[in-house]
Formats: sequence, structure tokens, C-alpha cells
Amino acid sequence: MRDILIGIDAGTSVIKSVAFDLGGRELAIAAVPNSYEAVGRTGSVQDLRRTWADTVKTLVELSAGIENLPGRVAAIAVTGQGDGTWMIDSDGEPVGKGWLWLDARAGETVERLRGDSGDVERFSRTGSGLAACQQGPQLRWMVDNAPEMLRGATTAFHCKDWLYFNLTGQRATDPSEANFTFGDFRTRQYCDEVISFLGLDTLKHLLPDIVDGAASHHALSQTAASATGLPAGTPVVLGYVDVVCTALGAGLYDPGTDAGCSIIGSTGMHMRLATSAEDVRLNRDLTGYTMCMPIPNTYTQMQSNMAATLNIDWILSIAGGVLKGMGVEKSKGELLAHVDGWLQEAKGTPLLFEPYISEAGERGPFVDASARASFVGLSSTHGFGDMVRAVFDGLALAARDCYAEMGPLPECIRLTGGAARSASLRRILGGALGASIQTSERDEAGAAGVAMIAAVSLGIYPSMADCVGDWVRPHQRLAEPADAELVRRYDALFPAYQQSRLALRPVWHALSHAAGTGDQQERPK
Repeated sequence: MRDILIGIDAGTSVIKSVAFDLGGRELAIAAVPNSYEAVGRTGSVQDLRRTWADTVKTLVELSAGIENLPGRVAAIAVTGQGDGTWMIDSDGEPVGKGWLWLDARAGETVERLRGDSGDVERFSRTGSGLAACQQGPQLRWMVDNAPEMLRGATTAFHCKDWLYFNLTGQRATDPSEANFTFGDFRTRQYCDEVISFLGLDTLKHLLPDIVDGAASHHALSQTAASATGLPAGTPVVLGYVDVVCTALGAGLYDPGTDAGCSIIGSTGMHMRLATSAEDVRLNRDLTGYTMCMPIPNTYTQMQSNMAATLNIDWILSIAGGVLKGMGVEKSKGELLAHVDGWLQEAKGTPLLFEPYISEAGERGPFVDASARASFVGLSSTHGFGDMVRAVFDGLALAARDCYAEMGPLPECIRLTGGAARSASLRRILGGALGASIQTSERDEAGAAGVAMIAAVSLGIYPSMADCVGDWVRPHQRLAEPADAELVRRYDALFPAYQQSRLALRPVWHALSHAAGTGDQQERPK
């Protein structure tokens, strides 16, 4: 009996294959650490052949853990890290290594394009702001700076597209990545005007066909079958980009519920569901993403702040450094155990923290590479507990800042990511957003989301709404209502939070300029 769906999620940190039964129950998981490397100061690349080999390894290990998996697999579905540029030649061989979303070499290209008046029209089509992580600016950088990198290339993929090619032999990409990079979200097709604005008319031939995995699939090739041990002809579904699949598995799409979805990890991703093209709300700063969902006329809008739990890691490292200087060694886990105590020590005196701790600055809801973190309002009455509380507050207010750019705050936030395990963070986030917080018992939301696309593609469920009833709702924990006192606190703090980041922008730029001047002065030495 073909009663198992396999969801592959090739993330930045881990590549995993997860087996589910047809009703959405997780059966087994196999995972290997991902591997990528730095190129110079700002480049980040990944070996295509190794990525495929690592994916094969997870599928082989999954088979070893499930009795008769080859005889039971109904379909394989694949998603993976978004953005980036992974190219192959006419024979299907890699052309160089894959550029990741972490690669920032196209930063100056993005600044130049964002300064062009034509970017307003491009944004109106894609609904997505330009960023150095995207394939469009990365290809433009190659054209302008290293055209030899393009020699022999016939197709430009993203990570999951490369894996799909190895599984099926088909050169394709999905509607979400195709449209927020090169298309029009209303038509779900490539847009010539967008491609021309990016200066990539001569590279249009690199863009693969757009394949909607929710409506179609291809067969596992004989070559891939030999490598994985799974039967040739098994349906293979090209999923949407990983953040869409994670949102789907976490419950962003749940008809009849006013839900948003936040993924709180090293970075923060905040998503709002738009139930029509007309419901998409484009902002004046030309930031964020608009991504097609695997549901007709449905979209997720996303704002992503660069640093979320990175801010917590920083404040803990300060505590750890002070203790180490006194001869006391504490692990990150031991320091985390003290967080609730520090939060309880915090006084009610207002203290703001702008959580832009990443050296890459900020990307949502505004773009500024020079943005830096700061405390605002410190006095002699504040102690370390107040600073820890301000860091948690800042993380939550940054999430509100992102949601505020996308329209009214949702009534419920479906929360996932490593930080979702923190009761303190859930309580603070709920207060800052004025929303109930709901987490899932499911750890592998991305793999579940892509498997859900397969379940609809194969007709196991007549619609995604029907699939959600079995795959999402039973796994949701009870919603935690917002604390009314905290809601009042953050409603009062939020205007000051926004005012301070606007006021500090010239200071960030001045500091960035001073740092650059200092570098130049030191070089002759």
C-alpha cells in the first residue's frame, strides 16, 4: 500500500527527509548537516554535487528506518532554502558553486537598483523588495563584474530546483520563487518589465519553466531511483520555497482564522495571509516579500528582520564574558536558565533596545546596511535584568514593526522556530502584538508543508483547506491569550520604538562613515 509521503527540506543548516503517513502523522526523519563555505568577505557558496549526495544520504537512511519504504512511498516532495543562484549547463552539470541567500556580493548592485525610479514599477509587479540574496541582483552582479561565471550556463536554479532536477530530470522552478524575483504575483508568470529593469534581458533563457507542484508532478527518474533505492516512476512534487512551506505547516493558511505566522530563529520572519491579489498591501519603503501560496489567488506577505535571537545570544555572551573574566565558566544553556530570573528583576522603568545587532544591518521593515543596535533611555537605576528585558522587548517590537507594515495585526500568531519553546518570549511577543500565541507540536513544519502540497497534488485531499483539517489543526497547542497589562505597556512603547529608529538613522550612517575612514587611515601602516 502506498501510504507514505516524503518531505525533503534542504535548509541552510540541515538537509532532512521526513516521512509522514497520508493523514499527516510524522513517522521518521533522517538528517545531515548542510555544508557551505565563505568566498572572500561577503560571498557564501555551496557545492551542488555534495548537496545532491547529502540529500540522497537522507533518503537512504530514511529507508533504513522504515520497513519497506520503497514499496510504501506514494510521493516525494522537495523544498529548500530560498533565493540564491545555482546554475547548470546543457548536460545538467554544475556551472560553479551555488550562491546562497547569505551571499552579499550584490549589495552595491541592490543599492544602485533601489535608487532607480524604475524600482517602484518593479516592486508593484513583484510585491517584493530588492535584496542582495536574490537571484536577480546576483545575476546582474555577475554580468557587471564576472561574466566568466556565466559561461556555459543554460539554466539558473534555486536549491530545491536543483534537487528536483536530480530527482526528475526536469528543469523547473516554482511560482513563489519565480514571481517574487522575476514575475508578477497577480499572473504568477515571469514579467518582461521586471527582467528588463534588472538588466537581464540577455539572460532570460536561463529562467526555467514555472511548475506548480500543487497541480502537477513528474516521475522519479531511473538514475535517481538507482541512487536512492526508491522506485522509478514515483511521483515527485516541486514544492514552494521553504518559508511558504513552513508557514503552511505551521498554520498560516487556516480558513476562518485570522492568523499570522512568525518564525523566530536567528532571524525573524513574519507573515500575513492575503486572500486575493487586491488584499496584498504594498508599503512605501518597497520592502518585504509577496509570495504565491499553493492555493489559488492566495498569497503570503512577509517582512523579515535580520536579527531575532541573535540579540539574545549577544546579551548572554556579555554575561558569559563577565563571568569568565571572574573565573566562572557558564555554557549558553546555563545562561539561558537564568533568563527568567533576570526578566523578573527588571523594573517597570521604560528602556528601549533597537535590536539591529547583525553586522549586515536591517532588511525589514526597512533596508539599511548601517543599522546598529542600541539601548535608548538608560539611567543609573537600570540593572542587567532591565537590559535583558529590553532585549526581549526589542525583539518583540521589531516583530510588531514588521507586521505593522503589512496591515492590521492578526488576532492569532502561529509561532514556530527555536525560540517558540520560550514561555517568556511567547508572553512578551503576545503582548507586543496584542495577539494570542499558538505553537505546534510539530517540529518539522517545512517538511510537513511540502508534503501537504504533495497530498493535494496527488488528490489525496481535494483542497488545501481539507488537508489543513488533518495535517495542521490536530497538532496545534492551545492558544495563549495576550496579557492585557502587557498589551497596554507595548502599545505605549511602540511609537517611541519607531521614533527612535528613525531618529538614529543619521547616527548609524555617520558611524559607518567613520568606520570606513578609520580603515583607510590604518592601511598605510
